[in-house]
Amino acid sequence: MSKTPKVTTHTLREMKAQQQRIAALTAYDHLFAGLLDNAGVDVLLVGDSVATVMQGRDTTVPVTMDEMVYHCQLVSRAAKRALVVGDLPFLSYQVGIEDALRNAGRLLKEGMVEAVKLEGGCDFAPTVARLVAAGIPVMGHIGLTPQSIHQFGSYRARGQAEAEQRQLLADARALADAGAFAIVIEKVPSALAAQITAAVPVPTIGIGAGPTCDGQILVTHDLLGLFTRFRPRFVRRYRELAQEIGAAIGDYCRDVRQGSFPSADESYGG
Repeated sequence: MSKTPKVTTHTLREMKAQQQRIAALTAYDHLFAGLLDNAGVDVLLVGDSVATVMQGRDTTVPVTMDEMVYHCQLVSRAAKRALVVGDLPFLSYQVGIEDALRNAGRLLKEGMVEAVKLEGGCDFAPTVARLVAAGIPVMGHIGLTPQSIHQFGSYRARGQAEAEQRQLLADARALADAGAFAIVIEKVPSALAAQITAAVPVPTIGIGAGPTCDGQILVTHDLLGLFTRFRPRFVRRYRELAQEIGAAIGDYCRDVRQGSFPSADESYGG
């Protein structure tokens, strides 16, 4: 029986060249990472969105390097096929290039990921180039960058004004020129995402950026209907598991209180 080929950064470039769409999802733990990997997801992103999804925080800003390393370890141990990418959290790379190199190295050495992701465009192109030169693959991230939420003031779509559209296009080109192997484009007009995708030689991964990107990514807990605090417009709910889980737990509590669980078949004799 032939082994399923491992997805690498080179694989993603080939997929763009062959016009094969890339399916990416977030993962934060070993169990879900294994399920996603077995289902054929191409890229598993250990996102700093762990803050809002798993930690109950309002933004991604508070996540620490130690927390990201821990979650990266859980996911990396489960992934056999998918490319595992770890998010560099807020202030792990913005302070200086050497800090970025040290922290990105931690995600590879301790977290066992195969690439890192960082937010920002032209201003961080030198950082990307330094990491790539050190042998660390980098995925870029432009458009709405959640780590900058306190500067933006809201989660509104980016790239609405012409000047910002020009800047985002320049950001994408700068990241690609610096050696980024892929670029996440978050919450921008579909036409702008199409323009960026055509302008750069590396794959673009859209989230709220329309259908023209080379791939798509969603937060797994959003598409499964597990995260219910809010629902972005760009999320397609494939299941409503929060409701199903609630019903299952309710049934369990009822059976325990009525004395119908465990049954004789679910008990040991002797």
